[in-house]
Amino acid sequence: MGVLVIGAAAAVAWSESSRRVRAVTALALVLYPAQVGFGALLATSGGAAPFPGAHLLVAVGIFGALVLALAWHLEATTGSDDRVYDPNPSPAPEPETEATESATPLAAASLRERLTARLFAYFRLMKPRLMWLLCLVAAAGMALAGGPTTLQTRTVVLTLGGGVLAIGASGTFNHVLERERDKRMNRTNDRPVATHQIPKGNAVVFGIGLAALSLGVFWQVNALAAALGLVAILFYSVIYTLVLKPNTVQNTVIGGAAGALPALIGWAAVTGDVGVPGLALAGVIFVWTPAHFYNLAIAYKDDYARGGFPMMPVVRGETTTRKHILLWLGATLGAATILIWVTSLGWLTALTTLAVGAVFLWAVIALHRDQTERAAFRAFHASNAYLGFILVAVAVDALAV
Repeated sequence: MGVLVIGAAAAVAWSESSRRVRAVTALALVLYPAQVGFGALLATSGGAAPFPGAHLLVAVGIFGALVLALAWHLEATTGSDDRVYDPNPSPAPEPETEATESATPLAAASLRERLTARLFAYFRLMKPRLMWLLCLVAAAGMALAGGPTTLQTRTVVLTLGGGVLAIGASGTFNHVLERERDKRMNRTNDRPVATHQIPKGNAVVFGIGLAALSLGVFWQVNALAAALGLVAILFYSVIYTLVLKPNTVQNTVIGGAAGALPALIGWAAVTGDVGVPGLALAGVIFVWTPAHFYNLAIAYKDDYARGGFPMMPVVRGETTTRKHILLWLGATLGAATILIWVTSLGWLTALTTLAVGAVFLWAVIALHRDQTERAAFRAFHASNAYLGFILVAVAVDALAV
């Protein structure tokens, strides 16, 4: 580690890096002897407090300084004058009428085909692509809280069932509330409410029904799980969709709370309270969200501009967004380290976050150099892989203890 830190400092010193890159690299170099000292005290004291915590804190500080230096260096060497789009575009063209929409080949289809298409449309309202990852977040929270002896099958089934219904309700309300903006965007203009395949009123009733069922299922677990489930639905449907997403460039950052809530729901389902490990897991999800979603925002920058959403690449450009992806990735890896520290998780989680985190980091650095839609999607999929693998590792590690 010392060789790597000294090598980084030497490379920066011999390059034409900016003063701020030199400053934070020098900070990492200065912190390294402190890391050595705390390591010696940790070894000779038998792990007595506060040396383990201090040792870890300095290590995270070194890592953070180097990530910051890397982000500023890449911003300077790969950045360009981005085209910044108008977040308030001209009004969208008049939508097609329901009568026009009904005059489709589906009208001549058989009853079975029409029924299948309608059921699939309702299924799409529930945003099924989000379900697997958010359910995995809740499952990791339950495993972390319960361990191999406390966790019950009934709790797992009810919590995941309530979670699927809550995600479905939130997705449905999102379809309804964003239907006019969806019509402007290529990636969303075929959504069921935007195309009138499902009438707005029917979608609202469907969403309310899913929300009620979700809260009923969560209530069978405990009152706190039900309360957090309601907060999750309202936060995504109202706070994120109506308040944050159309009005602030920080929508993705603050909106990360919606994805973090399943971790708290999973923990609360087992324990009936909100504990530090559950909060630490939620923190990982929260800081991972911008590192994940900003890649998609870059890939669909034109679409978000047409939709009138002030996403970071739309308002501040791709160079700034790529820098923020790297910074939030560094925060994610640091938060995962803290999660391992405050729990009984072991080598499996540590090696997983190291190995898959390295792949994620490589994809993000490649995005700085290969500034294409393909590179953005590659980093997006790497972020999905990172969270998926780390959540599985957390669950396996926790249940193996």
